[in-house]
Amino acid sequence: VACTAWASEITFELPDNAKQCFYEEIVQGTKCTLEFQVITGGHYDVECWLEGPDGALLYKEMKKQYDGFTFTASRNGTYKFCFSNEFSTFTHKTVYFDFQVGGDPPLFPSENRATALTQVKYCCV
Repeated sequence: VACTAWASEITFELPDNAKQCFYEEIVQGTKCTLEFQVITGGHYDVECWLEGPDGALLYKEMKKQYDGFTFTASRNGTYKFCFSNEFSTFTHKTVYFDFQVGGDPPLFPSENRATALTQVKYCCV
């Protein structure tokens, strides 16, 4: 059984009256999670939405400081998620997001059972 997982964590500036979109190729059946937080600017709010490869809106929130959304890709293709500050006429924002695609791979693939040891403990042993 193969398991592929990756995550992108990005902090970026979102100017007033601006929109920034990000794109990712995702395979059908893959579980994904998008989490975001506005860390500076104005009322600490942005609009955020996620579209599937067919343009269908999977998630949309307006004027949110932070939120998270988990979904399973319904088809192969390019998924798009955007952040908008178009409602603000003079305040730029700093936005952090974490986009995870796939499940977490096992820390120790040879372990087929739960263990109390963590990566930090293994680094110190």
